[in-house]
Amino acid sequence: MGGKALPCVVDVRDEAQVISAVQNAVNKFGGIDIVINNASAISLTGTESTDMKKYDLMHNINTRGTFLVSKVCLPYLKKSTNPHIVNISPPLSMNPIWFKTHVAYTISKFGMSMCALGMAAEFKNDGIAVNAVWPKTAIHTAAMEMLVGSESQNHTRKPEIMGDAVYALICKDSKSVTGQFLTDEEILKNEGICDFSDYACNPAYKDKLTPDFFLDENLEQIDFDNYMTTKKKEQIVQNTNKSEEKIMKIFTAIQANLNSELVNKMGAIFQFNVKGDEPGTWFLDLKNGKGEVGRGEPKQPPDATLTMDSQNLFALFSGKLKPASAFVTGKLKVSGDLQKAMKLEKLMVSLKSKL
Repeated sequence: MGGKALPCVVDVRDEAQVISAVQNAVNKFGGIDIVINNASAISLTGTESTDMKKYDLMHNINTRGTFLVSKVCLPYLKKSTNPHIVNISPPLSMNPIWFKTHVAYTISKFGMSMCALGMAAEFKNDGIAVNAVWPKTAIHTAAMEMLVGSESQNHTRKPEIMGDAVYALICKDSKSVTGQFLTDEEILKNEGICDFSDYACNPAYKDKLTPDFFLDENLEQIDFDNYMTTKKKEQIVQNTNKSEEKIMKIFTAIQANLNSELVNKMGAIFQFNVKGDEPGTWFLDLKNGKGEVGRGEPKQPPDATLTMDSQNLFALFSGKLKPASAFVTGKLKVSGDLQKAMKLEKLMVSLKSKL
């Protein structure tokens, strides 16, 4: 219906609040034409590190919230001349790589996608289009800032690309497109848009964007280390001693850059469980004094423990492997405070030229 949006903050886990908000919208505008299920909770943690409060939060907001909001709006959508439901969720894929490092989150997002798949078929005869849209590349959001840090802005697109894509979708005849899993790029290319430069947060990095996960077509770009040639793999085996020197170089460089200011900014203790060519345990204390680095476990319990292969650890600190990609593909495993672990990106950036 016409008119300006009605500002309203609703807890989508609360059925009474959702019903009230929908009724207020109908009273204000006379009906409902479009439902966009965008609210989402995220915790990229493994099974053992995911407490049930986080599990319930993700499933209540992502899957249950999508189902509930859609359900309450259905009677009004059936009266619309061009009704659309759009879920911001990924295409369904049974590739284990999308599950193995954050199964709880994946299930919750795929729950949204299954709502799109099922409701599209259920309400096709009512002319209600139900589709899912997902970004081809990472989008600069508060969640991305939390996971990766401010550097994420250089390798992400503006949220406007998703807004434009969804707008183009809901302008279509609802009877002509339903039950689809679409990407922002795909929708906009079908509208004749070929240049996506303006959507890049930093145009200078428009060709170095981080591919979003959950898209099988992006898998090779994200997981590039698994696509090494046999020759490169042989070189790694032959250069074990060089790798050991590199790991020592990482912590030597960190030691040289420790200071009180860094400790005040980070306020955390990290433990590194290194596997592969140089197995061992290292710690980084950025909570006490001027900081400390050393072999073995820290004197106090770590705020976050990072587990990685030595090759990937060096690639991470030298800027050749992005933390988000490493985490999503299982190269980096984090237990403890994920947000504090992701703060290490700033330290990694400062060390790139020294490794």
